[in-house]
Amino acid sequence: MALRNIVTEGDPILEKKCRPVEKFDQKLWDLIDDMIETLADSGGVGLAAPQVGIMRRICVIDVGDGPIEFINPVILEAEGEQRVQEGCLSCPGEFGIITRPAHVRAQFYDRDGNVCELEGDDLLAQAMCHEFDHLDGILFKTKVERMLTEEELKQMREEEE
Repeated sequence: MALRNIVTEGDPILEKKCRPVEKFDQKLWDLIDDMIETLADSGGVGLAAPQVGIMRRICVIDVGDGPIEFINPVILEAEGEQRVQEGCLSCPGEFGIITRPAHVRAQFYDRDGNVCELEGDDLLAQAMCHEFDHLDGILFKTKVERMLTEEELKQMREEEE
């Protein structure tokens, strides 16, 4: 496994729609393992393949229960609303307020090519929507209601300490 560099806002790769994964092989497994390690090292919740410069429909999410691997994910159902604070590893230090579904159900493939389904609520639903957007070239900043100010971010950091 190896740490990958995270692409930041301004790189055109983040604005492109990813191609589906067609081969489930060692190269794919190595990429997923690298993404999991990179995500863990970053302290983030999710990481999509274009964020490490790979234009494939792959993302990994870890909301604290261990990493979940999504290949060629599709949201089948989205319900409810949650107004949440959100940031992105590709937009370091920037956060905004966004409305996301409170519950989603998705279909995807695992690393062995098996079809899977997963339902997620709250943070998992938010992360799934955020990471799946990356696969279509959409950054969270295009969907935010408003970005948080420096003063709000400073206050947020103070509250965490």
